[in-house]
Order: sequence, then C-alpha cells, then structure tokens
Amino acid sequence: MKSMKIAVALAVLAGAWLHSAPALAQAPYPSGTVRIVVPYPAGGAAGLVALTLAEKLKDALGQPVIVDNRPGGAANLGTDLVAKSAPDGLTLLLGTNGPLVINVSLMKKLPFDPLRDFAPISYLAAIPLVLVTHAGVPADDLKDLIALAKARPGRLNYASSGDGSGGHLAGALLASMADLALTHVPYKGANPALADIIGGHVDMLFVGYVSVIPHLKSGKLKALGMATPRRAAIAPEVPAVAETLPGFAIDSWYGLLAPAGTPPATIALLHREATRILRLPDVREKLFVQGGLEHVGSTPEEFSATLRREIPQYARILKIAGVKGE
Repeated sequence: MKSMKIAVALAVLAGAWLHSAPALAQAPYPSGTVRIVVPYPAGGAAGLVALTLAEKLKDALGQPVIVDNRPGGAANLGTDLVAKSAPDGLTLLLGTNGPLVINVSLMKKLPFDPLRDFAPISYLAAIPLVLVTHAGVPADDLKDLIALAKARPGRLNYASSGDGSGGHLAGALLASMADLALTHVPYKGANPALADIIGGHVDMLFVGYVSVIPHLKSGKLKALGMATPRRAAIAPEVPAVAETLPGFAIDSWYGLLAPAGTPPATIALLHREATRILRLPDVREKLFVQGGLEHVGSTPEEFSATLRREIPQYARILKIAGVKGE
C-alpha cells in the first residue's frame, strides 16, 4: 500500500511538471504587453506582416501583442525608438531594409547603428515591387516610358514611400541605368504616394504589387515592370524591369528585431515562434494573397549576415544610381 501511494504521488508530481513545462520554457519572457513597432503609417505590406504576426504571437506568448505605427524621418523615428528601448522583449521592431540597410549610406548621421543596436530575430518576408504609372502617362511598356522620359527630360517624376525606401532607390536606379532625368517625390508612407498617383498628381511609382491590383483592374494604373530579378510568381504576366535593363533588381523585405542586449533565451523563443507562424498554411496564404509576400524565415545569425552583406551592397547601388547622402 505504501509503495502504491508513493507511485501515485510521483505520478501526480510528474503530471504537474509536464503541465508546467511550457510555462517553464517561456519563463525568460517578461509579462506585459508586447508591441511591434512599425516605422511606417498604418496599412500597406508592413502593416499586413506586423498584424498577422501579432495575432498569432499573442496566442503563443499568452499575453497581449499590439502593433504600434511610428512613421517619420525616413522610417528612422520608429526604428530609433526600438533601438533605445529596454532590451526586455516587450518592444520589437518590424524592420525593413530602408532604415536598416539603405539609410546607412543615404544619411550621414543615423541616430542608431543597425549592426550594434539591434538583436536580429528572423528575416520574415520579401515583397515584389512593381513599377506602375498613372493611366494618363502615354506609355504601355517600359521601353515606351524610357522613350517618353528621354523626350521630356526632367518633366516626369516618381513617387516613393520616403527617402531611402525601396521605391526611392528603385526609381533612382531606373533613372541611372536608363540615363533618364526623373524627379523624386517622397511621401510619408506608401499609401499617400499611391493615392497621389491614382489621382494623377505623380507619374510613376515602385510599390508592392498586391496593393495596386484593384487599380490595375480598374484601369487607373498600368504595370510596366517588376523590380524582381525575374518575373514574380504573383504576376507572371508582368515583365521584369531586368528584361529591358539587365541587372536591375531591388528587394524590399521585412524582418523582426529586438533591442541589442535582449536575453538570448528571449530571442530564441521569439525566433522559434516567428518561424513557426510563417509556416502556418493560413499565414502563408494570407501573406501571399493579400501582400504578394514570399515568406522566408531565417535564423538570427542568417538575418544578421543579411544586414552585413546588404549594407555595402546597397552602398554600391546608391553610388551607381547617383543617390547622394544627406
């Protein structure tokens, strides 16, 4: 009888330990509301990625996860906010290659160091950019547009979501490679830039493909080329700009980062959950259908290597495109 009681007690203890194991595994994560800072206005592909991640992450962590949009300063404002936040896992960054890669060369004084001030968690997804024009621009393909711009030097302009954004760099690279005189018109985010090209206030724009599908169908905009190295899976009927200008390619990606000094156990937990979430069928479909996003996922080390590789790579592209630092 005594041995049976001991066995029952051990079984109860074992069950209690197994029940508490997930909580123990998440013990390094602090309690409180987790916020994912997006350095752009609400909406757009950045918002889609952040909101999708936040929705799934709150269930995984068992605590609130919100999206905090902090646009401004060519995406430096929100990025710097996270760089200077407490490294406790409660403030995260939905980072892009604008502030983390391009701005390093574009701006002489950044308030943060992308390599020193952040702990990369995972490269999340990449979005195909498309070159669109207002319906009133008399060009049906990229060759037509180049001929038009040459005939009207300095009179055509291109919008972007801000200085140093993928759209800015793509437009500058297009102008450089095709030897065009184009005027850059920066906006505070992709949505106001898109609104103005639909309204006919600007001529062209490199923007995430899915965001313009309704306007392509309505005839308000025309798609002339993808900024991807090859035709994109989301729009195989649209030629790549590289088919006319070999070597043309501009990426626009999203990644998850924490402030430097965040405990390794917290980074590991966030990495595990973020990559698990990216593999969920409903998430994969949502990101592709609504954003045309190719979901990648990576280890923190791979993401860090991406930053180290792309900073000098884009410095060279900026030089080729003739974009000077400010």
